[in-house]
Amino acid sequence: MPTPSTTRHPRRRLLTAALTTVALLATTAVSGCGGSADAGGTKQKLRIGYQRFGGLSLVKARNAAPDVEWSLFESGPALTEALKAGSIDIGQVGEAPPVFAAAGKIPFSIIGTSAPIPQGEAVLVKADRGYRSFADLKGRTVALNKGSNVHWLLVRLLEANHMTLKDIQVKYLKPAEGRPAFDGGQIDAWVIWDPYFALAEQPGVQVLADATGLASNREYVLAAPQALDKRSDEIRAFLQRYREVTDWGIAHPEERASTLAPELKIPQDVTTRALARSAKPLAPVTPAIGDELQAITDSFIALDLIPGPVDLRSRVDDRFSAVFQ
Repeated sequence: MPTPSTTRHPRRRLLTAALTTVALLATTAVSGCGGSADAGGTKQKLRIGYQRFGGLSLVKARNAAPDVEWSLFESGPALTEALKAGSIDIGQVGEAPPVFAAAGKIPFSIIGTSAPIPQGEAVLVKADRGYRSFADLKGRTVALNKGSNVHWLLVRLLEANHMTLKDIQVKYLKPAEGRPAFDGGQIDAWVIWDPYFALAEQPGVQVLADATGLASNREYVLAAPQALDKRSDEIRAFLQRYREVTDWGIAHPEERASTLAPELKIPQDVTTRALARSAKPLAPVTPAIGDELQAITDSFIALDLIPGPVDLRSRVDDRFSAVFQ
């Protein structure tokens, strides 16, 4: 029969281990709920998701917000997935990504926008193919990035030409995939935005149509709900810097291009050409903006491109509108 001492010690060790585990779990839970400090107690930086060329790229290139953490994304859908994962607090996208993200139940609010940028996206074809209008692409292969701003442009072009998705062969390609497919003749048309648009404007490439009269092609600033709840003052301060840098760039186009070209790793003449048509002032979100996004949403639902219903109007949050006035 074991002695009392040999039965108590294992139990004591088990109790000590259990209490230690509970304490560690409680510590983790407390730090996780705060969301603004790392394990060492240091305040976490505001996490910004950006795309090549958008207004946030200029903020980064000028080091106008040295106290934030930057994450680069190839497209809007990739950025909204980061919002879903909780890895960024703010991000900048085109007009279709919020629609697809909301349909996917990703939590976010729309806190800012821009003036329309219809010339910043276009349908590109090879000049020697002989296409004269979008209607000439009937039965042809048209490539684009699914869920990006150009997805809405495609829908509008089909409507304007009395066509449907069944009249063309749609191929979903990311920008890095679309360019070689276009250059290699594997697709007939490529629907793309700046700066990829400007980079592809080589001899022999024809702009078949842009979004003028069809789509606004605005930029939208999205924010994670937790960041809005806990870091509103930091977000406001960052947006103020974003606004100031954007206004500076519009007032100083040559300096803007020379600053952005190295950041984008593209030639300065290409950067200048793209910026001349695509850099626009920021703007506040309004009920009219909510209506515009809801109309896009309803069209995507009607085409069975996303499941409905989806309420985009309720995602508009105007608490920072004074920054953009």
